Parts: sequence; C-alpha cells; structure tokens
Amino acid sequence: MLAAHVKGTVHDGEQFDLVVIGAGPAGEKGAAQAAYHGHSVAVVERRTRPLEAASVVVGGVPVKALRDTAIYLSGWSRRETYGISIRLSPELAMDRLRSRTLAVMASMAGMRRENLLRHSVAVVPGEGRLGPDRTVIVRDDLGGERVLRAGVILIATGSLPLHPPEVPFDDPDVHDSETILGMDRLPSELMVVGGGPVGSEYASIFAALGVGVTLVDRGQRLLPMLDAEMSEGLSRILSGAGVKFMFGAQVDSVGRDRRGLRVVVNGSPLRPDVVVHAVGRVGDVEGLGLAEAGVEADARGRIRVDGDFQTTAAGIYAAGDIIGPPGLASVSMEQARVAICRAFHIHFKDAVDPIVPAGIYTLPEVAMIGLTEAAAVAAGEDVVTGRALFEGNARARIAGSSEGLVKLVFRASDRRLLGAHILGEEATELVHVAQAVLHAGGKIDEFIDTTFNFPSRADAYKYAAYDGLRRLDQLRESRSGAVEEG
Repeated sequence: MLAAHVKGTVHDGEQFDLVVIGAGPAGEKGAAQAAYHGHSVAVVERRTRPLEAASVVVGGVPVKALRDTAIYLSGWSRRETYGISIRLSPELAMDRLRSRTLAVMASMAGMRRENLLRHSVAVVPGEGRLGPDRTVIVRDDLGGERVLRAGVILIATGSLPLHPPEVPFDDPDVHDSETILGMDRLPSELMVVGGGPVGSEYASIFAALGVGVTLVDRGQRLLPMLDAEMSEGLSRILSGAGVKFMFGAQVDSVGRDRRGLRVVVNGSPLRPDVVVHAVGRVGDVEGLGLAEAGVEADARGRIRVDGDFQTTAAGIYAAGDIIGPPGLASVSMEQARVAICRAFHIHFKDAVDPIVPAGIYTLPEVAMIGLTEAAAVAAGEDVVTGRALFEGNARARIAGSSEGLVKLVFRASDRRLLGAHILGEEATELVHVAQAVLHAGGKIDEFIDTTFNFPSRADAYKYAAYDGLRRLDQLRESRSGAVEEG
C-alpha cells in the first residue's frame, strides 16, 4: 500500500498544516500545491475501491482508455481507408477492453503515487469524516480510528453516478457509468440512458465495436451544451455508425421477466441486453459528517463554497466535483490549487482560468471553448462564423478520419474571436490553439497570419478564418446594399 512508503507513522492527534479528504484529481493537486510550498500534508482516501482505481476514476480516465482501446480493436478510423476491420469474439473483446483500461488506470495511479511521495505527502487509507476543532477522524478496515489535526482541511471526494431508486442497479445487466467495465462480454444490444458527455461517449465506443446501441434522452438533441451545429453533426455521424436515438423520450421502468431485461420507454417495451444509466452525478458526501462540522451541502451532495472555495465552516475548503459543475477534471485540479493558495496566502495562483475548454471523448471527439453561436447572439453580439471541413484537410484525409469541422465564432465589428468549436479526431488537443487566442483577446486574423505545419489538422483553423472573412465581406456588402436601397 502507498502508506507504507511514507516516512514515519501517522499517530492519533498528529498535527498537519493540511489534511485532504480524497485522492482524486483535486485532492492530489491540492495536496501537492501545499506541500510544494513547505506545508505538512496528509491525504485521506475514503473510497471503498482501492486507491489505485479511486485516484483516477473520477478524472474520467477509464472511458478515455476504453475509447482508445476500442479504436485499436475495431480499426474504427481506418476501416474505409484500408478496407480492414478487426472482429473479436464478444468475450475476448470485453476482456481486452477491461484489461487495457485497468492497466492504464494502474499506470496513472502510479504516477499520482510518485507525485505525492515526491512531495512527502502522507497518504492515510481509510474512511475519513470531519471531527470537532478542525480534525479528521479516519477509520481503517479493521475498525481502528486515528485523529488527524489540521490548520486547513480540503474536501475533494468527488462525485458518484446518480442512482434513482426506480432503476434496479442490483440487476447484473443494469450498470452506471463506472460499473460498466464489470461486463464479462460485449452485449448484442445496449441501451444508454442519457445524452450527456458520458452517455454519448459510451454510445459511440460500443457502436464502434459493433454493438447495437440505442440512446434514450429526455432532451431534443445530443449534448445540448454544445454549439447546435456540433451536436447535430455528431448525431449524424453516430447515426451512420448505427446508433439509434430516442429524443424527447422518458424511461418509464426498468425490470426483468423470463425473457430478460424489459425497459419501457414512452409506454413501449424494449429488450436490450444491457442498460447503462448515465444521467447525473451526486456529491460523494456519505459519512463525511458535514452537518456536524457546519458544512452546508444541497440535496445532491454539492458543497456550498465562497469565492475562496471555503465552505460554510471556517478553515474547511472544498474543490472539484463535490462543489458541482462543470465536472471537469481539469477545472477540479485548478480549483484545488486556488483553494490552497487562498487558504495559506500563497501568492502563486489567484483564480481559476475563466476561459476553460471542454472536451468530449466520443468517436469522433468534440471540443469547445468560449461562446457558442447561439450564446453569442443571445449576448447581443454581432456574430459571424467561419468553417473548415476536415474532409478538405490533407492530414485528416491521410489518417482516414476526415469527419467533422472547425467552426469559429467572432464579432463582426472587430473580428475578435468569441468561441471555437471542433468536431473531429484530436479535437480535444486542437481546441487549445483557440484557447491561446481567446486568452490574448485575439482576432481571427491570428489564424490567417500563423504558419501551421502542413499537413496538419491545425491548418483547418486558417481555412475556417478565411471562410469567416468571406462571410464577413458578404455581410457588409448586403448591409451596404440595404442602406443604398433605403
């Protein structure tokens, strides 16, 4: 266990400058930030699963590893290019998916372990709860308890999949977004409930593996937080891969009879082999003793914090999924770093980046930063857009994955970039190019003036900017003509 590598032993009542509850993305980065600046730190890992898995599962690593394994096993992006695809038996395919995903999780956990050890952070396995006078009481697997005292406490226990009482998660074929890896074989028919990021990712991954996928969602389109053009484009691609969408649909019941699973959607019974329920998450607060410590949380376990990430109890901070949206590991890490800097008056990181990219690891990927076209219009901006399809991009065509586009949203008056949206492979990497321009308050001219490698996917930015300027000229001409006619 990790604790065995830590110098010294944690005794009852031992004093630390900081005690962190939770060893996920926020917990690790918060602990390292404090330790780097000379503070004594202990991290309590309270999840029941092993530390090696718990420390990465909240960061979304498993589904990303599952995605890349599915690409490799299925030849997803190169089927049409080379006329080759790989077909494994359902049992062997699931075994390969699971083993590779677990190997990646173990590797990531090792990296985090080394990071904490390098910063001399004490890791205490056990169930932690808040005690009086800024203490954390840790119960180990044998029922023993130890008390850790701290000047500052950071709660970073993350979130768990929402389990509505009407969904029978005790059924072996009904899964949430974390237990899905427990399947022993690929199903023939999979139902995904929820059209958010996780549901969309799983739908695309299993469709690539040849599974018949039905996605059910109450909304009217996939991933409603995205620019509508990206959402519609991804839906078309997934439909082409065999995903069936049921939008505006309500799951009335999930049950089992002699024939197997029976899921009633909008009054009609359906017969999937497996159901994945991926609707919502709740804060992982059970057993933390929040109320006794004076820490307020809402009905979904999301802890209330102020601008410093301090809770309603002095000296107790919270960061990451435990405080609610956006639920991005990248933001969780930054929140924890800022919380620690505020708590210890460290003049290093004063605020969380206000311009945060979002990436969704579907097949193909989707990423965005800044305003969508609709949001920019709603904000009163005079909006122009520019697009470049990857089917016209040399690097994408060489790779055999030319689906999707780059879309730029900018202000007509000064050509300032307002948002960027990408659908296509490597979208989650490409979005950072636009992030740099947005941070600088730059114009779309930046993309035109920049020399990109050729061939490269990033080169699509230049052509999206050209398209935007062409549309801007057309807009000005139409407005000028309207004025003359008037």
